[in-house]
Formats: sequence, C-alpha cells, structure tokens
Amino acid sequence: MTASSARRARESKRRAKALATQRPGPLRMFFKGFMKRPVMVGAIVPSSRVVISRVLKPVDWANTKLFVEYGPGVGTFCQPILDRLVPDATLLVIDTNPDFIGYLRETIADPRFVAVEGSAADVASIIAEHGFAHADYVLSGLPFSTLPKGVGAAIGQATYDVLRPGGAFLVYQYTPKCRQFIAPYFERIDHGMEILNIPPAQLYWAWKE
Repeated sequence: MTASSARRARESKRRAKALATQRPGPLRMFFKGFMKRPVMVGAIVPSSRVVISRVLKPVDWANTKLFVEYGPGVGTFCQPILDRLVPDATLLVIDTNPDFIGYLRETIADPRFVAVEGSAADVASIIAEHGFAHADYVLSGLPFSTLPKGVGAAIGQATYDVLRPGGAFLVYQYTPKCRQFIAPYFERIDHGMEILNIPPAQLYWAWKE
C-alpha cells in the first residue's frame, strides 16, 4: 500500500467513525420522531421485548418468504424478525417518516432487509415493485385511532388483500379502538394484552382464512 492510499484509508475510517458518533441512538431517534409526528408514532418509547416475543410467537417462520412491517420506527421489531427469518426471505418495512427510513438504511446491514418510504395503504403496489405477489405476514404498530379519517380503513382493506390465505395481520396498539378498523375484513381475530410495556399494549392477530 502506498503512502497516499494508506492516508486515504485512514481518512475514510475517520469519516465513518465521525458519522457513527454523530448518528443519534435509537431512543433519541424514536423520541425525536414522536415529537415531530406524535399521531403517526403513537408511543413515546419503543415496545418491550415481551411484546415483541408475544406478537411474533404465532408466525410460521419456515414458510415465510415476505414479512412486511408498517411504521417500523427505529427498528425495534426489525432485528428480532431478521433473526427468525430464513436465509432467502425478505423483511420489507414501510414508513412515511423519511428520518426513520434513512436511519434504518444506515443501521441495518442485511441483504434481506428493504426499507421503503411510503404509505401502508399502498402496500400492494410497493411489494409488487419488489417482485412479490403477496405477503405472508404483516405487522403494524401504527396508531389507527389517530390516523387521518379513512386511512385506517384503507390500510385494513389493503392488508387483507395483500395477505396470502393463512397469513396474518399482527397488530400491537395502546387502545382497543383499532379492532374496528380491521374487523370488517378479517373474520378471525385473536386478542391479547401485555402489561409489561409502556403503556400496556393491546395485541391482535387477524387471520386471513
């Protein structure tokens, strides 16, 4: 290695280290997103590990090729999902917040991970653009009760349409009102509650039978 190339390598490492130092941590980033768009984030802190485990428990990972998440925020669920996915599966996340999407693209280095800035109501066209006809599971922590009028219902319909038979819409919320947005489309909805979370979470598993 020549002196000039060694110098460039050191400079590249220095810039990368500086960028990592400047990047906000996940809690700071989440709080920033909440303050910027509280009606879209819905909580002031990320979900607990207990909630993550319970929500994902019914998933048939061996037969999952496409897992979609709405409103991933700072990626609280992303790594746990990637840890469970098979090598040739894909996790595709959709968020309207460009700050969150940029953060996830910078911090998650996994070839199975795709982050898209867009609306969950457009999930069908988004997954089609990435070569998929349907999703096996869709996860959402979006605050349905505070979304603009008509958006919650549009997301419920779009999610049902995009799921394969036997797939499920996994929803964690902080109010039971979200059920009214998904009940018109899913006949079977399992329900649970998790108090080991701030705030306590309502959990729903809506199955496409």
